[in-house]
Order: sequence, then structure tokens, then C-alpha cells
Amino acid sequence: MSVWIILKLIGSLALLMFGMKSMSESLQKMAGPQLRHVLQAMTTNRFTGMFTGAFVTAAVQSSTATTVMTVSFVNAGLLTLAQAISIIMGANIGTTFTAWIMSAGFSFNITDFVWPAFFIGILLIYSKNKRIIGDFLFGVSFLLLGLGTLKATGTETHLESIPAVVDFFKSFEDNYVSYFLFLIIGGLMTVCVQSSAAIMAITMTLCSTGVMPIYLGIALVMGENIGTTVTSNIAAMTANTQARRAAFAHMFFNIFGVIWVMFIFRYFTDGICSFVGYNPDVPNPMLLPFVLATFHTAFNVINTFILIWFIPQIEAIACRVITSQKSQEEEEEDFRLHFIQTGIMDTPELSMLEAQKEICNFADRTQRMFGLSRELLEEKDSTAFVKLFSRIEKYEQISDNMEIEIAKYLDQVSDLHLSDETKAKIRAMMREISEIESIGDSCYNIARTVNRLHSSKEHFTEQQLNHAHQMLALTNDSLTQMNILMKGRKDTMNANRTFNIEMEINNFRNQLKEQNISDINDHKYSYAIGTIYMDLINECEKLGDYVVNVVEARMGIRKRE
Repeated sequence: MSVWIILKLIGSLALLMFGMKSMSESLQKMAGPQLRHVLQAMTTNRFTGMFTGAFVTAAVQSSTATTVMTVSFVNAGLLTLAQAISIIMGANIGTTFTAWIMSAGFSFNITDFVWPAFFIGILLIYSKNKRIIGDFLFGVSFLLLGLGTLKATGTETHLESIPAVVDFFKSFEDNYVSYFLFLIIGGLMTVCVQSSAAIMAITMTLCSTGVMPIYLGIALVMGENIGTTVTSNIAAMTANTQARRAAFAHMFFNIFGVIWVMFIFRYFTDGICSFVGYNPDVPNPMLLPFVLATFHTAFNVINTFILIWFIPQIEAIACRVITSQKSQEEEEEDFRLHFIQTGIMDTPELSMLEAQKEICNFADRTQRMFGLSRELLEEKDSTAFVKLFSRIEKYEQISDNMEIEIAKYLDQVSDLHLSDETKAKIRAMMREISEIESIGDSCYNIARTVNRLHSSKEHFTEQQLNHAHQMLALTNDSLTQMNILMKGRKDTMNANRTFNIEMEINNFRNQLKEQNISDINDHKYSYAIGTIYMDLINECEKLGDYVVNVVEARMGIRKRE
């Protein structure tokens, strides 16, 4: 085999992988914001979850995107472990669509359709509104060109006439030892390449040339099913316990399927061959890609049908194997981003999804921090007070770190090829995290003010304490409304409630400021206590302003002067 042919094989495989990646990215861009809502909205039971996973994976042509996104959602508590398992089961079915595209590429000269698609794609790429469709056509074209070139080069090599290649595959006897060996090889190749589609293409090429027996090819396909689970497990390595359990369930699902198929391997494979109309004793290489695609689909569909009834049991096994090493409070107070942990996603859309969910998590943390500051005002025991103040200090450090890490991530995303709309979203997100970090600073300032009161050995009057609690309650309402808006869809949001609360806070602050001056003049309390009291009130008012800034950024409203 000449060096030129080897380079053509490697190049066509690279072209196929690039085409698959480009097609997946453009499909995910076209899915737009809807992609982020589907996994959360359509998981009311195990069956809707399964169909959702299958639909999303088939639509975006990437089981990796679906599984990694699902693990991220579980990590942040937006999906339960049971919902995630059903989605991952569906993703395994959805990914079989890729094998059918490839089998079609091996059945006829599919490159005939490539050149018109390239021409239409280049026209659309230079159209501002249709650019994503152009990217999609280019991705499909590169995929089909890669498939066609791989098929043509595989035929050109005449592997079936090379004694060394033929003898290599003939050296493996038709027994379970050989099947198991090729299963391991398929898994390792998928782990190394990080693309089950690429290994599937290689398998189809080897089978269609007639050098690899169908049984060994199917063993490779089963190995690919195990190897592809490594991606979600890598994504979950730095995640919390629930996310690691979801990734483990993905691996358990595929390994279980491989085990039961291995027990009936010959019968199952012969049944698939019979269904397709392929006779292993009278090889017809043209049918082999369809046999592989049919096996891949049947394996995942049957495996899902068996295991979907046992999702609670799979969940229990995952919980038993992956145990929690930290308490809920310890996990919560660890500085660890929930969503942003797997590097830049394949597409800006999914990267923006991760960033937006992380910002929502950031906002939730600041409200929990505010809740601790409110508790501090009530705490009378000195030891408990010091411990609680230390927790607030830790939250303040977390707040600073989260702003830096999210901003760094958004800066990386901004280096990608982005539309003007996406660039505007990134600017809005940068503004959001800056204002949320300011909310964290205000929470810490409130705690420091309460600490000054505690250190002074003096106390607020009953009236001051009541007014302080009223102001803190109003401020908490403002944070609650902010978090509701942060998690909602922009087209369903109404910021008027936030603006009304800010007006209440401002009016109440002005009222308390005048009353404070009057009370000091009437010697109801000392000037020093009055200063601490108004510092607390003013900080709440500043926090309310930061909340409004966050909401305006989320709504796309220009910052007020």
C-alpha cells in the first residue's frame, strides 16, 4: 500500500470528522435558545425523557453534546438523576442516525450531491441571515465527500487482494475470544479518537471491502458503544456527586447491553443479517454497511426498551457505587463552577448555555450569602456569630473567584466565530457578572456592618431592629425577583416588579434617614449606633441598585446614568 493511499485514507477520515463536527455545530446554532429548554421541559417521565434525548441527539447529530449537557444540568440540580438517565438512553438511540447516513454513503456514489451543495452553501455563507444554513450545507458536503473518498480509497487499495491484510483477519478464529478482543479494540480506538462516528466509518470501510468478517465488525461497533461513554465520564470528573452518577449510569447502560448481547452474539447477529437480507456464507460487501447500521440501531433500541423499566434500580446502583464524600454544606461552599467545567463546548450556543446557567448559579449563591448576612443580625451567641461571619467571608471569596472564572470563560467564547447577536449576549453577561459580584460585596459589607455592631457591645433599639428587618426583607424580595427573571425566558419576562421594589427600597431608605436624624437629636440612641444603622440601610439600598442593573442587563436595557 503506497504512502499516498495511506494519506488519502487519513485525510478522508479527517474530512469526515470535520464535516460531522461542522454539521453538528450548525444544527446546534439553528436550534438556538430552544435547545436549552427542551431537555428541561420535556422530561416529565422516563418515556418523554427518552424521546427527548433521541430527538435532540438526532437533531444536532452529537450524542456527546447531549450527554455532556445532561451531565452539566444534573450537576447544577436542574435535572434529577432519573431524568438524566432517561435522556442518555434516548441519546444512544438518536446517535444511531449517524450510522444510517454513513451506510447510505457506502451504498451509492454520494459525492455526486456534494458539488451542488458546496455551491449553494458558499452563496448562503455570504448571506447574513442564511449563514448558518450555509455552514450546515458545507458540513454535510464535507461529511459526504469524506465518506465518498474513504469508500473510493478503500476500494482502490484492494485490501481483499493483499495477503497480509487478509491473513491478519483470518488469523482470528470465529469464537468469543476474537469477538471480545475486537470489542476491546473498538472501545480503545473510540477513546483515542473521541469520535464513534470515525470508528464506525473505518469499520464500514473494512467490512465493505470484504476483508473484515461481519462478526468482527459488529464486535467493533459494540466496543464503540462503550468507548463513547468515556466523554461524559471525563466531563463529570470535576463535577459533583450527582453528575458523576449520571455519567456512571451512561457507562452502565452500554456495558449492560454489551454483556447480554455477547451471550447471544451469534443468534443476535444472524437475526440482524436475516432481517437485512444478508447471508454471511455468501458475502455481499455492499450490504454490510446496512447490517452494521441496523445492528447499531437494534442494539440501542432493544437495550433501552429493556432498561427503561429499571431506571430507579439503575439510579440506586449509581448511588451505591458513586458515594458522596462531602456534606451538602461542604459541597455548596466549595469554590467550584457547576456548569463551566469541561472547556469550551463544540458550539457557541452550548457555551453560552453553560455560561448563562453558571451566572444563574452565581446569582443564587449571592442570595444565599445575603440570607447568611440576615441570620448574622439575629445571632446572639458569640461563638456561633464568629463561625457564621467566617462562612460569609468564604462566600465573598467565592463570589470574587466566580466573577473571574466566568469572565475568563466568556472571553474564551468571544474568540470564536460569533454573530453580532451572540457578541451582544456576551457583553450583557459580562455586565451581569460584574453587578452580581457587586451584590456579593454588598452582602459582605452588610455582614461587616453587623460585625461592627457586635464588636461595639451595643444594640439596635427595637424600632431600629424592626426597620432593619423590613429593609432586609424588601432587599431579599428584590433578589428573589432577580433570580426568577434570570432563570426565565426573555420573551416572558416583566421587570416592573423589580423596579417597583427598588422604588420601595429608595423611599423607605429616605424615610429612615430622616427618622434617624430626628431620633439622634432626641437622644433615643447614640450617634455611633445611628451611623452603623444607616450604613446597614444604605448598603441594602445600594444592593437594590445592583439588582436592577443585573435585571436591566438580562433584559437588554441600557444602563441608566
